[in-house]
Amino acid sequence: MPTSQGFRDLKVYRLAFKLAMEIFHESKHFPNEDKFSLTDQIRRASRSVASNIGEGYRKKRYPKMFVAKMADADGEAAETQVWLEFAECCGYLTKRRESELRIGYEEVGRMLGGMIAHPEKFSS
Repeated sequence: MPTSQGFRDLKVYRLAFKLAMEIFHESKHFPNEDKFSLTDQIRRASRSVASNIGEGYRKKRYPKMFVAKMADADGEAAETQVWLEFAECCGYLTKRRESELRIGYEEVGRMLGGMIAHPEKFSS
């Protein structure tokens, strides 16, 4: 029987990590003039979704802390969607690609919402 990898076993973590890596690769093509604004911000927000999930999962014994970190992750997912919209409007992402990534973050948000509503399912 394989050993548990903790937060890495969570579908929501795997999806958030995958999306953050997709954003990293897409943002390599953003112009240098936006490096310190849009590029850094979208990368930071997208990575923060996965990192908050990981940190929160380690606090699963403490439901209020768990919920707070999952809420932080959800907020970062919403922020990432805003940056995606800016990237599309600035011509750095196609409408199709922005939509694919946004739909991924909407799914992350739904999963996080379930975790926030039912933290007892994750407590040790």
